[in-house]
Amino acid sequence: MHDTTPLAAPRLRAFIADTTALIVFFTATGVLNERFVSGMSWDEILHARLLGAALMIPVARPYGLWRDRLMRHAGPSRASQLFWDSLALVSFQVPIYAAIIAVSGASGAGLVRGVLGATVLMLVTGRPYGAFLNWTRARFGLSPGGEKPMSLGD
Repeated sequence: MHDTTPLAAPRLRAFIADTTALIVFFTATGVLNERFVSGMSWDEILHARLLGAALMIPVARPYGLWRDRLMRHAGPSRASQLFWDSLALVSFQVPIYAAIIAVSGASGAGLVRGVLGATVLMLVTGRPYGAFLNWTRARFGLSPGGEKPMSLGD
């Protein structure tokens, strides 16, 4: 049975937009981290990226909603935007990434370096990814998300 409510189309567009943004952005950054920080082989990287893409499909939209929720706390300053975007990304994605590279063959010191590298990478890329997500959402005709809800008095 198909959902014919007026919200079904925007929900599908939000799912597709968030999924597209996450896969494109983190496939590129994941390869760099896995090869040059974690020291994984190209075969391990391929496995990690395929597994990562498969796992990104069900987590992209929940992450988008998580980020939107945390970004409501952000103020207008760059520092505030950077802090909240980075916190959202690290708190949601690092545990998932650790599991991906562990299953893909990273272990011991390589696993630790990979997780630490991903943490640093996500701290640094939190805001750029947030901006990329907002840009991708705009391409799908969606609002950037994370906006403070309007009050009845506005």
